[in-house]
Amino acid sequence: MTTTTWEDLVTTALLGTDRRAVPPSRGPATPRDPAADLLDAAALHTLRRRAGATPAVAAALPRPAPRDARPTLPAAAHQRLALLLADRAAPAQSGGRRGSAPDLTELLPQWLAAANRHGFQAPAALLPALLDAARARTDLRPQALEFAGTRGLWLARLNPEWKFALRGTSAGAALPEVTDTEAVRTLWEEGLFAERVALLGAVRSADPAAALALLTTGWATERAEDRLMFLDSLRTGLDARDEDFLEQALSDRSRNVRAVAAELLSALPTSAFGARMAARATSCVGLDRTGDVGGIAVEAPHECDASMQRDGVVAKPPAGRGERSWWLGQLVESAPLDAWSARLGGRTAREIVQLPVADGWRDELHAAWCRAAIRQSDAAWARALLGAPSVPPEAGTGTASLAERAKLLATLPDGERADWVAEFVSAHGLSEAFQLLGVCVVPWSGALGRAVVDALDIARDAGSYPWSFSGVMGLAERCLDPAEADRLEILTTTPDEAEGASPGAGGYWSEAFQRLVGTLRLRAAMVAELAGQGA
Repeated sequence: MTTTTWEDLVTTALLGTDRRAVPPSRGPATPRDPAADLLDAAALHTLRRRAGATPAVAAALPRPAPRDARPTLPAAAHQRLALLLADRAAPAQSGGRRGSAPDLTELLPQWLAAANRHGFQAPAALLPALLDAARARTDLRPQALEFAGTRGLWLARLNPEWKFALRGTSAGAALPEVTDTEAVRTLWEEGLFAERVALLGAVRSADPAAALALLTTGWATERAEDRLMFLDSLRTGLDARDEDFLEQALSDRSRNVRAVAAELLSALPTSAFGARMAARATSCVGLDRTGDVGGIAVEAPHECDASMQRDGVVAKPPAGRGERSWWLGQLVESAPLDAWSARLGGRTAREIVQLPVADGWRDELHAAWCRAAIRQSDAAWARALLGAPSVPPEAGTGTASLAERAKLLATLPDGERADWVAEFVSAHGLSEAFQLLGVCVVPWSGALGRAVVDALDIARDAGSYPWSFSGVMGLAERCLDPAEADRLEILTTTPDEAEGASPGAGGYWSEAFQRLVGTLRLRAAMVAELAGQGA
């Protein structure tokens, strides 16, 4: 009798028993439903396969997970984390309407940040779900892997789906004492990439010279992407002691490494690199002495010579960009900002940005100064380029780009930044404030929170399209001070529909404010639970 294989049964199931006969098997001769015969044959074949399976050779057990000495979570916080992780895969509501229930997936990053501030260890039973969440959301990874700790890194080695944890972050790496020279050298030469990044950061915080010595060991043999990430780690604690190493990196065979080295050197205004860039930039930009109205004259470079390219100036511009403006921008953004006062008649940054610029070079010049202020964290220049928050961006003396404004704001002290954005929102509303709000520290200051809520209330009363403000409302849920919940309760009622308002807008606004209040209260509960005050 012909032997029926598993593949025969699968083929019959795929084609259908009406198109392919069920392979013969030993069974009752009474005719039956072909589909039932197929299932009986599959069950019989499965039993035979299992009964005849040869036991596999047992693999060696992995080494025990390292001990995590951090304190365990309070019971209420443990339960809260389980709920947050379980909710992350819940399907979104249909129709784009979120309803009034808080979005738990957006609270997980804040919960992890708070748990890490308390120094708690992750519950062992929740580590798989935590790693799955970090795999699905790259924004969670730094906080999630810090919380997972050494046991999370140990577990990630056992599952290929979690390999991102072994390379993408330094969190969770078990490090030797930085004074143990032999152990440091061994881990640097044999450790995982994440462990090496963490080790470099730890050694750098204790002994910057020793960290540079580690970097130079085998630097030329490192992969280009590894050299890039190691070099990028120098942003933390960057100072003049890094200059010689960065100058050598300007000659790296990787274009990306050379670009990062040049960027880091441009953040060291007193470096030799800075002096070279200042000489080039100031030769292109100076006071216009030809007209009646004093201003700035620009003569962009006519070539990008070998020395400029060695210092990181990219010769070929992007599509649609002129060569000379491209070269000029790179020179100005890399030059120390201190050079401009002497070059432009001893003026302050605020006075310089108010000067007219001849021949249409203003936007290019100001954009380059913006990048320089961001790199050099120069608050005085940032204030000058931001301009007054009450003035419309397109009418002021500073930059009109919201993206550049957001980066400039990040150089200001937290309180000053929040006050600037609060005044901007009060003057211009929320339509252009999303990027600016994103750089303010959480929770928002009282003045900023009031400005945002007042602007949302005004938009509601004006009958505006509520979904146009869903992004800002989401930010408010995550960033407003939870103590504001009771004050906002009055906004949860459904307002009378104004004439000309979007149909149903009142109900949507009511749901949105209910969700906002509910989320703020939930955030307050999370904080209390982590402090051991939960039920």
